[in-house]
Amino acid sequence: MRLDRFLCNSLPHLSRRHILTVLGRGDVFVNGQKSRKGRPLAPGDRVSVDARLVETLTLRPQAELSLPILFADEDLVALDKPCDMPSIAQRVTDLGTAANFLVARFPETASITAYGIESGIAHRLDTATSGVLVGARTRRAYEELRRGFSEHKIRKTYVAIVRGHIDSPGQITDALQDSAISGSVEVAPPHSKKPSRAAITRYTPIGSTESASYSKVEITIETGVRHQIRAHMASIGHPIIGDRLYGEPTSASMRLLLHATRVALEHPRSGIAMTIDSPTPADFFDIPA
Repeated sequence: MRLDRFLCNSLPHLSRRHILTVLGRGDVFVNGQKSRKGRPLAPGDRVSVDARLVETLTLRPQAELSLPILFADEDLVALDKPCDMPSIAQRVTDLGTAANFLVARFPETASITAYGIESGIAHRLDTATSGVLVGARTRRAYEELRRGFSEHKIRKTYVAIVRGHIDSPGQITDALQDSAISGSVEVAPPHSKKPSRAAITRYTPIGSTESASYSKVEITIETGVRHQIRAHMASIGHPIIGDRLYGEPTSASMRLLLHATRVALEHPRSGIAMTIDSPTPADFFDIPA
């Protein structure tokens, strides 16, 4: 494998342009010798990078961003993420994410993970989804949170407004797989040969809108597949309002009406059970007639 390709694979949080710039400066060494991008690597080669590249792994703080803090102590911090804001950065050059806010407000979060692009955020919300986003201020708390999410001990509750009338609770257990539409998933058909992931979504009607065309539902998930709620609700004929990716025919200005309203967890230090709530945003009910 060429040196430049090896670095791109090993440092996915850095752009290829950035890696080529570092290579061009002579900051990358193979077996102690400065090396260029086209150098072929062999098993046993030792690749090291100048410290100036490591320094760029810190996400840029953005003090000008303003997010409500729902909870904070010496271990945890929970934000009320607005819709249309990414949870974490994909590269260290990204701006406008909840992680950029966190590293400005709580600088210690920059060093919690190896790449520093998460700023201690322990789970994800889709960019279009608003609500509770939980992060850690220490490495120990981060590891405990990640374990809690992976073992499904941390419970997340969502509220959504969907198309159509729902009058009774239900459960969707269809596995999900990548679809032909980039960035989306779909219910895996029987005997599909594509890789799929188990997914369990439970929903309960909690109210109705003035029009019988919409239902307000509370949703909990047993698993954490990307776009799980959106794909599952669309698969039973009740797409979330504002979800154009999954076939909901609303205007381009309509926000996704999916909100993470509550996270229930045990505090990573004390073990005390706690819940963190986010009120439903005011614009959540701006539904077209």
